[in-house]
This record gives sequence, structure tokens and C-alpha cells, in this order.
Amino acid sequence: MARTRLLLPLAVLAFLAGCGGGDDAGAAKVGEPVAVRLGHFPNVTHATALVGVEKGILAEALGPDTLQVSTFNAGPAAVEALFSGALDAAYIGPNPAVNAFAKSDGEAVRIVSGATSGGAFLVVKPEIAGAAGLEGKKVATPQLGGTQDVALRHWLRDQGLATDPQGGGDVSILPQENAQTLETFRSGLIAGAWVPEPWATRLVQEGGGKVLVDEATLWPNGDFVTTHLLVRTEFLKKHPATVRRLLEGQVQANAYLADHPTEAQQLANTGIERITGKRLQDEVITAAWEHLRFTNDPVASSLQASADHATSVGLLEEVDLDGIYDLALLNEVLKEHGEEEVRAP
Repeated sequence: MARTRLLLPLAVLAFLAGCGGGDDAGAAKVGEPVAVRLGHFPNVTHATALVGVEKGILAEALGPDTLQVSTFNAGPAAVEALFSGALDAAYIGPNPAVNAFAKSDGEAVRIVSGATSGGAFLVVKPEIAGAAGLEGKKVATPQLGGTQDVALRHWLRDQGLATDPQGGGDVSILPQENAQTLETFRSGLIAGAWVPEPWATRLVQEGGGKVLVDEATLWPNGDFVTTHLLVRTEFLKKHPATVRRLLEGQVQANAYLADHPTEAQQLANTGIERITGKRLQDEVITAAWEHLRFTNDPVASSLQASADHATSVGLLEEVDLDGIYDLALLNEVLKEHGEEEVRAP
């Protein structure tokens, strides 16, 4: 089995970037093993990565190559690591992926697979009956410009409530780490939060909140991309065989999630505990799991809409997403597994 080396999150990434961890870092001569530096979040929406790491599926699929894993709280920080060359691939949400593509003029990154659909909610205090009840209050998201941040701002805009990136407007949006959000929600410092699982379930079960918006209700057929696999374009070009092996692990991991949901929940929880130091209650991860669909399809139809939402709230200029997907290797793997190929628009 290939060796997996787990790294400390951002401090180590900063060290790598500062010590020449650029585009050639982790590269190998022809025939030599390749070090794959993979990022993901300690969220149930990243269960593909959590289970793939904990079960050893990703490392085994990589064969001669090695896996180095770093974790993040939200997408924009992972994008910076990709840009610095400290990461080669990352499980990430749609808006940070779009931002990375736009900022690099369509050059730096490619989406090579889906991972998860669903699992994002606006949870508020029980006395708040609708959007009007949020006016003049603070609401949290994981990070400015992240997927849930854009979703909240766009929903508030549709309700006639203004926001701005500085935290002003009719509703003050406060970017903060998810663990901090649980505490600020309990203490009454914020009125709600738009967060991914398991944090939405924790805000309900542990914080006494209620779901005001299930994001799935805002999308056709309830289907939208929450997490997909993003790869540096240069790494994809230099090491296509390695990326194909990583995708083999991705497909195997999602198959395990589908075939062994109980075991997968426990493995995901073990990964979350290892990263955060705290294990989720069984009832939390079980409830959160019900809100997710694990899929290799990147649900490309929802990506342009996500980009349009970010543009509408002033966080992104209009962007042409042509070329953001490279699904050829994924479709090769899916064909080998007898599964239906996926398409981008």
C-alpha cells in the first residue's frame, strides 16, 4: 500500500510556500514516484476524502505514488495553497473553484470530478420566522467568498436585503471558522449561519437552532454541487497517470460510501476527530448523512449559476467558464467500472 503522510494545515503550507514549494515541488523524474499533495475539509460534505484517506483507498489507488494530506476550513485558503504550489489537488466547493479559474484567466486549475451534492443550510434562532427577522443582525459563513458565503448573500439579495464584503448592509455577514460559529451561535452573538454539514445539524441539535433554508430547495431537482475535485492544470499535464490513479481512488471511495454507509460514517467521523480533536455524536453524523448525495458527477449545470450568484453580490466579475472541466480521465475510470460517463455543458 502506498504511504500516506498527514501534514499540519496552514502553518505547514505557509512554510512550504515560503521555502520554494512552487510548481516543481513534489515533481518527480520520469519513472519516479510522485508526491500528491491533496487538500480537503473536516466536513461531512468531504466524506469522499475523509473515508478515502482513513480507509487507505486513495493511497492504495495511487500505487507507487505517495499521498500528502492537508486540511482547511474553507475554499479560499485551499485556493491560495493551490496557487502557491503547496497543493496539487483539493476537494473544494464551486465558488472557490470558479474564483481560482477566473483569477488565473482560465489557466491554473481544472475540475476533474464531482464528490458531493447537497448538505448546506441556513440555521437560525427559533424566533426568526423569515428573512426579515435577520435585518440588523449578524449571520456567519465559513469564509468570505466561499460557497456558503455566496449562497447566503444571494439568498438575502433575493429577499431584498443588502450585504457587502465588509460586513455592512442590512444583514452583517461574519466569516468565521465553523467551530467558532457553533460557539457564537450558542452565546447569541450571531442570529444564524449558512453552513455545510455537519455544522448545520450541530447548530440544530447542540445550538437549539432551526433550519430556515435548505439550499437544496433553491435548485432544480434539489441537485447542486457542494464538493468537487480540483487539480492544478500544470500537475494534470505533467502527471496524467497519477491524476488517473487519484480518480480511481475517488470512484472507489464513493462506491464504498454507497455500499457501506454505516462503516463510512464511522470512518468519516474518525477522520474528523483526528483533524479537529473532537468526534461528532453518532446522531449528528447520521442526521447529516441523510442530507448528502455522494456522486462522481460534478453537477456542472449548477456551476454557472453559482458563478452568476457571486457576480450578482459583487464578489466576482463575469467569467467565462469554458474549459474549467477536464473529465476525460474520470470517464475512463467510470467506463472501466461499468458506470455511466459524466458530461460538462
